[in-house]
Amino acid sequence: MKPLLLLASLAAAALFAQQHHESVGFKDTPMLPGLPWRVHDIDRPHPAVVTPAAAIGQPPWDAIVLFDGKDLSHWEQRGRGADRGKMVAPKWKVTDGYFEAAPGSGDLISREKFGDAQYHVEWCEPESIKGESQDRGNSGFIIMSRYEIQVLDSFNNLTYADGQAGAIYGQWPPLVNPARKQGEWNTYDIVFEAPVFENGALKKPAFVTVFFNGIVVHNRKEIIGRMVYRQVGTYAPHETEEPLLLQDHNHPVRYRNIWVRKLKGYDQPEKR
Repeated sequence: MKPLLLLASLAAAALFAQQHHESVGFKDTPMLPGLPWRVHDIDRPHPAVVTPAAAIGQPPWDAIVLFDGKDLSHWEQRGRGADRGKMVAPKWKVTDGYFEAAPGSGDLISREKFGDAQYHVEWCEPESIKGESQDRGNSGFIIMSRYEIQVLDSFNNLTYADGQAGAIYGQWPPLVNPARKQGEWNTYDIVFEAPVFENGALKKPAFVTVFFNGIVVHNRKEIIGRMVYRQVGTYAPHETEEPLLLQDHNHPVRYRNIWVRKLKGYDQPEKR
């Protein structure tokens, strides 16, 4: 090969390599505000690959499955009567791929604990209509055993706005009411940012985003405090991870397909 042709070929190869390298990142771009990374930084860590489930609503591979339709091995219950103060085996009944609250038996509590997390849960109200307002298919999806997303029969059932299905109980009504009728399955997909405490004081409140049957009903809404009835909820310091609680409110509400993904802290920037 002639020298000039060889030089041209080498230059073309070098240009191609440079362009290919730049296509996956740069080191000469401006720094992003408040972050240790440049725009399109070639050294910025890439997100982990997560294989989604084959069907929408099913758990991805990195999820912690709290109920797979078979048993309640991931759950326990606060005892009542002679077992008060103890944690006992769940009394809620498992059948046909779902489980049903056993009225009067006590709240169901996950053995695993969670902080910042993504939740998926499906729930169903009894087909027979009994009661009205809060006395109709009442339960609760209570994150960190404190912060409640209300579960209630809200199909043609009038109650106070911050207590209907999808409400952050006692604080914020859902933006809309997409509840399905009795006997049909409802779905919550929730992104929860846990509160942060420092030296016994609240540093950052909790925030929650809720999709109710695929419709956004809370968009990173600030939570005022813990769930409480007829009072304003307040914060009290607690651990960075706490159990999920399903409320026994004396109604036979059904649940299925419950899974959780733990998330990184929202206020912790990536570091080199």
